[in-house]
Parts: sequence; structure tokens; C-alpha cells
Amino acid sequence: MTFEDQTDFASQVADLNKYGQALNRCETVEEVVSLTLEAMSLLFGTAHSTFVEVSDGSLSVSHSTNPGLSPGDEPGEMAVEAFETRETVVREGAAARVDPDSGVTAAMAVPAQIVDEVTAVLVMRSTSHEEFGDAHVRPMGILASHAATAISNIRSRERLQRAHQDLENRKEMIELYDRLLRHDLGNDLQVVSGFSDALVSDLDGEAREHAERIHRAAERSTDLIDRVGDLVSTLEAQDEPEPRDLGPLLTKVVEDNRAQFDDLSVEFDPESSEYRTYGGELLESVFSNLLSNAAVHNDGPMTVRVSVDETGPSDVVVNVEDDGSGIPADVRDDVFEMGVKGAESTGTGFGLGFVRALTESYDGGVSVGDSDLGGAAFLVRLRRA
Repeated sequence: MTFEDQTDFASQVADLNKYGQALNRCETVEEVVSLTLEAMSLLFGTAHSTFVEVSDGSLSVSHSTNPGLSPGDEPGEMAVEAFETRETVVREGAAARVDPDSGVTAAMAVPAQIVDEVTAVLVMRSTSHEEFGDAHVRPMGILASHAATAISNIRSRERLQRAHQDLENRKEMIELYDRLLRHDLGNDLQVVSGFSDALVSDLDGEAREHAERIHRAAERSTDLIDRVGDLVSTLEAQDEPEPRDLGPLLTKVVEDNRAQFDDLSVEFDPESSEYRTYGGELLESVFSNLLSNAAVHNDGPMTVRVSVDETGPSDVVVNVEDDGSGIPADVRDDVFEMGVKGAESTGTGFGLGFVRALTESYDGGVSVGDSDLGGAAFLVRLRRA
């Protein structure tokens, strides 16, 4: 008998949907585990139900109604096989038993996954069923899908919360350095700048040149301190990440930069970017910075291609590629550090540091590599909403 042929088919689907709704309201993975095991026991009436959680590719038992299993135990080979193959594993008779004397007659391991990401494996063993057919496999698959969605949502929220906390810690350190720079070093630089300017008027020849160089260095340092202060103020003012439509945001950035730079040609298909991602009002600045960098730091006409790739159930990557001179491999690890810039760059070195600080505050990230167009490829990873 198939799942649909059962007399209580509609009732079972309704029960599964109710559990799905309840799972999506769970605040913790522990709640998901408890509710899923309850559903397995009540809906299928099996002797033992086990929830195996998958974290960073490692499997461990979260909880089980089998008294022989404890949280943290390594799962059996059925769970491992289901995880590795992404397929439901069914066993009957002796092959279903871990303990030869257990009386188990049938067993099933179902991967709970979204797209290709397995977040858990649900295992149940029965002493009353001779086998598990479609009437059991199909509804278990539905329950596993609900559990996977719930866990994925919880983990996304937890990662976002950790990113917020990391950002707050960084802000505190930046604010401390900012106060020290502006107050202590800033005051000293004003003294240096003032006296060196006075010396320029009083000296001649080589001594005057030295005084002019001191004055220019003090002015540049003061300007740098002001720029750092502006950056800190900008980061402090940004709002909390919330779901935003990526397509309209990228469309606006592309149109603005096309209008601003005559030599800039941008390839972009708005229909490929119909995603919702987490970000604040400054998310637009991330992409505007990358596009304007391509136009400003390369000579002559420039082509930039903006595209969006779906990398899994929880992330998208926005690719900003150009046909410019690229970024040497030996400086790519440092290019996102605040104040770091190329030998021939006329900028401040804070643009890409600003990009990284913002994307990380949204629980994302940014990296750079080689573009198929021949220049640099910036990959901005964002969390899907």
C-alpha cells in the first residue's frame, strides 16, 4: 500500500503539516529534536526513534528513545550511509538490528536536508513492522524536510546573532582607538602642524624644505584620523540587518554607476538576482564601492559583470568581476585590511576594509580572486532571508 492509498492519508498529511508548523516556531535545535521525536513516536508507533544531528559534517546522536543510546554517541552505519548518499536507507530482518537480540524487524534512516545540505538524520526501528514501505518512507521524508527547514532557520538566526555580537565587540575596540587617535594623537599633530607651518615662514633653503615636509606629513595624518573617525561614525549608525530584496538594490547601484562613469560598461541581468538577503541600509554602499573601485582604479574603458549565484539553502554570492588589471595573489589576503592599499593607489585604503566590515556585520563575507574577464573578481556572500 502506498502513502496515498492509506485510508487515513488525509489525516496523516494534516498531522504532518501541524508538526511542520510547530517545528517552524521552535526557537532552539533542542526543541526541534524533542518535537520531531514526538512526531516519530506518535505518527509511526515505532519502538525506537533517534535524532542524529549534523554539524560541520560531523554526526552525533542528539537524543533517542532507545535506552542504549545517549546524547553525543556516534550514530550507526545506517545514519552514516543516509548522510553520505543523501538517500533514505531501509533495512529488514537481521540487517535492521544493531543488537542481534533486540527483536527489531525493520529500520529506516532518512536524511533531513534542504537542497544538498543535510542538517540531521532521522532513524527509527520497529519491532512490529516486517518492512518499511512507501507508506512509511514518504511521510518520514516530509517530517524530515520540516525538521531540516526548522534547524536551518535556527542556525541562520544564531549565526546572525553571533555576527552582531562580534560586530559590537569590534565597534567597542574601534571606538576606543578612535577616541585615542582624535584626542591624544590629534592634539599632538595640531601642535606639529602649527609649529612646522610657522617654521616654513621663518626658514630658507634646505631647512625650509624639511619644515614643509613635516607640515605636509602632519596634515596627511590629521586627514587620515578624520577619515577613520568618519568610518567609525558610519558603522555606528548602520541599522540592524533585515530581509531586503537584492534585485532592486543591485539594479539601482548599477544604474547609478553607469550614469557616474562614462567609461564604465556594466553587464547585469536583474532577473538573476531575485533573492531576499539580510542587510542594512548600507548594503548598497558595499556594491557601489566595488563598482566605483573598478572604474577609478583602472585606466580606460572598463567592463564589469555583476551576477548572483545560489550556493546553498542559506547563502547567495554576488559576483562583481571586471576586465581590469586585477589584484596580485600575494596581496589578496591583506587587501581587505583597514588602511591597506596598493603601491600605486591614490585612495585611503579604507574602501575594501569598509566592504568587509559591513558584509561581516550582516553575517556574510567577501573575497577576491581572478575574473574570467581577465581582471579581479569580488565575491560577496550574503545570508538568504
